[in-house]
Amino acid sequence: MRRLVHYVATTLDGFIAGPGGGDPTGPDGFWPIPGDYIQHLVAEYPETLPVQARQALSVTAEGTHFDTVLEGRRSYEIGLAAGITDAYPHLRHLVFSRTLTESPAPAVELVADDPVATVRELKRQDGKDIWLLGGAELAGSLYAEIDTLVLKASPLTIGDGIPLFSRKAAFDPRTWTLADHTVLKSGAVFLTYMRVGS
Repeated sequence: MRRLVHYVATTLDGFIAGPGGGDPTGPDGFWPIPGDYIQHLVAEYPETLPVQARQALSVTAEGTHFDTVLEGRRSYEIGLAAGITDAYPHLRHLVFSRTLTESPAPAVELVADDPVATVRELKRQDGKDIWLLGGAELAGSLYAEIDTLVLKASPLTIGDGIPLFSRKAAFDPRTWTLADHTVLKSGAVFLTYMRVGS
């Protein structure tokens, strides 16, 4: 069965973006992206690079982890504001929204249905794992469905911001087993956790 993998960058204090949202790695962002971090993504997770980065880095690898990406409306709109209608044309791209009525890109699928029911149906289908890109609202609503966490922890703290899971997530303690880890010279750490009992 396919797994839902929350593959996400986080600060050491558990935030995925600043208080106002937006792209923390963009031109006005605060999140440094060192060279060894990019090299690790290219080598291990090439399918998670957006199309512009893939083109700039001459990445053509299909990737071995994911064939589907799930994104919430707010995260998707960050790309739209930058003129990017489909950052992941090499993946099946689902955007969860009850307010968007027409997809800006032919291959981007808008989903107004319950995210939990949608993910359970996706898990029953054949294919590679499902990448939960974000943001916090979608991750919070899918908290109980997440099988694997891949945390790209940056050596950075920000004090306040958008947390890994929205505060709307139910209180539901989970135990995770560390399945893999990679420590980069720049200080970033990739931590892969499998949910106990999944």
